[in-house]
Amino acid sequence: MDRPGLIDVDLSDDERQMLHAAMLEWIGPARPTEPLVVAMGFDGLANFSDEVMRLRSALEHHEALTDQDWRRLLIGAGIVFVSDVVGSGLDWPITTGFSDAQTIALLRAVHRKMPRWRGTVQFTMSDGEAVVSDPDRRA
Repeated sequence: MDRPGLIDVDLSDDERQMLHAAMLEWIGPARPTEPLVVAMGFDGLANFSDEVMRLRSALEHHEALTDQDWRRLLIGAGIVFVSDVVGSGLDWPITTGFSDAQTIALLRAVHRKMPRWRGTVQFTMSDGEAVVSDPDRRA
């Protein structure tokens, strides 16, 4: 059932599990700061854990999310994966079971399934749809 304002993205099991693991990292080994969680689109540290758990639950139950929630997931997954300062960083493969190469491939696959919120050198926006500027550059 379509619900206004919600975006349903058809994620593979691996993509869903990687995003789920990323959110779990924010509750575990990652060390978010107030400015960081606000920059990621959350209200602040006070309710960050609750919001992360809500997103994990939504992923687990294959629920549609708002564009803001999808952005939070993608930004959060990218930061927690890469950053050894505030995220899991070098510990990512140990704590999640996903190799760096696997994670990069999964993150890119998820990015390609998301609505485009802005145009890029590779994409332009036309009536809310991404138009590939150079199809050979896509891979």
